[in-house]
Amino acid sequence: MTFYVPGHFRVEDAATLERFIAENGFATLVSTGPEGLWTSHVPLLIGRGSDGRLRLEGHMARANAHWESLESAAEVLAIFGGPHAYVSPSWYAHHPSVPTWNYAVVHARGKARIVEPESLPALLGRLTRKYEEGRPAPWRIEDLPADFTPGLLAAIVGFEIAVERLEGKFKLSQNRRPADLEGVIAALEGEGQGALAALMREHADRLPESR
Repeated sequence: MTFYVPGHFRVEDAATLERFIAENGFATLVSTGPEGLWTSHVPLLIGRGSDGRLRLEGHMARANAHWESLESAAEVLAIFGGPHAYVSPSWYAHHPSVPTWNYAVVHARGKARIVEPESLPALLGRLTRKYEEGRPAPWRIEDLPADFTPGLLAAIVGFEIAVERLEGKFKLSQNRRPADLEGVIAALEGEGQGALAALMREHADRLPESR
């Protein structure tokens, strides 16, 4: 599977890509199996295993047959999407121009394996702590009734992906002149797209001097 990334939109810095995944953890997970193409939408955690290798971990419903072909897939792909929005040519200082879409995505590829059932409580604990942290009364799996937890764990399957390659495409108007970039940022902020505007400012140093 190939991924079209023009040079001025390519992000290769590993720390930037890993941080993006940590901040945008809801992924589209894609793999192939005997039945064809499988796709699931799942939250994934990024971290490093005991061997120091980058890994992703998550779970899905046991009723979702996708998990049955994960280990046998030669490669799985997790797609992480960030802020995105339509860009009007009316926001540019230079014309003629056409509409486009700005966005940021990271693709993580690797080999998946199903994890042991006994590791599920710790996995769910890590996942929920990530999203419950800072709440007034954080939910904890440890607080569930003892007779409820076994049924919960039996209904899901945990997995991890040993990441072999990360690819980043941040299409943030880097191919436009500085005046055009500022016009897009200002318009996006005015439309409530502050996260995308901030990401554009962060990567503005990749703009060409002229075009």
